[in-house]
Amino acid sequence: MDVKSCKAIVTGGASGLGEACVRNLVGLGGKAAILDFDATKGEKLAAEMGKSVIYANTDVTSEESVQAAIKKTMDAFGAINILINCAGVGDPGKVLSKKGPMALSYFNRVVQINLVGTFNVIRLAVEQMVKNTGNKDGEKGVIINTASVAAFDGQIGQPAYSASKAGVVGMTLPIARECADYGIRVMTIAPGLFNTPMLAQLPEAAREALGKMVPFPQRLGDPMEYAKMAQHIIENPMLNGEVIRLDGAIRMAAK
Repeated sequence: MDVKSCKAIVTGGASGLGEACVRNLVGLGGKAAILDFDATKGEKLAAEMGKSVIYANTDVTSEESVQAAIKKTMDAFGAINILINCAGVGDPGKVLSKKGPMALSYFNRVVQINLVGTFNVIRLAVEQMVKNTGNKDGEKGVIINTASVAAFDGQIGQPAYSASKAGVVGMTLPIARECADYGIRVMTIAPGLFNTPMLAQLPEAAREALGKMVPFPQRLGDPMEYAKMAQHIIENPMLNGEVIRLDGAIRMAAK
């Protein structure tokens, strides 16, 4: 698919990996809708990027909220042919801490945002993508989800996060198999340690130490490296139904 003709929706697009995707796609001539709950950052980025970007305040766990965001995108761009799911939370928590067992509501919140929210946006985006005219291969759309190396190498304190991201990995192939009939490809990227707002809260020394855990290159990933991977997935029609680890060969220790 030609990135210049992309009309994308990017969840979590106001910062981190999502913001990098918005900047990259628009810089290449595409258009993007930022679906994010952070109105301050979302509106600021949309204003900076110009007419090729719109912002829709969105709760990915809400059917009504996502429907409204997709309608706003369709009204602005006339179509949606790219979905990049970057919205998510990384809240840590042990099964049993000094305060007692993890609250079930805490576990549910992480799964609702990271897994259910991802599926919620997929299903409503596919509804619009099937209306597109296919290219020479019959391709009508591309969906890119964000998992994590925690789906495979979950650490102590990551049961909710790892479960949610493993769910994203697990639904990639079945959704890709179904969407093949619609001319829509489905891929997932599993990033390692990236310099995003989740890690920005840590002291500089802590972030440097985390970067040195990566075999090569020994640093945190740059969000634009994620965006470039997303771009390649969009442009390479043979990438479908797979999960790509983007992690510098890191394998996370238990803690």
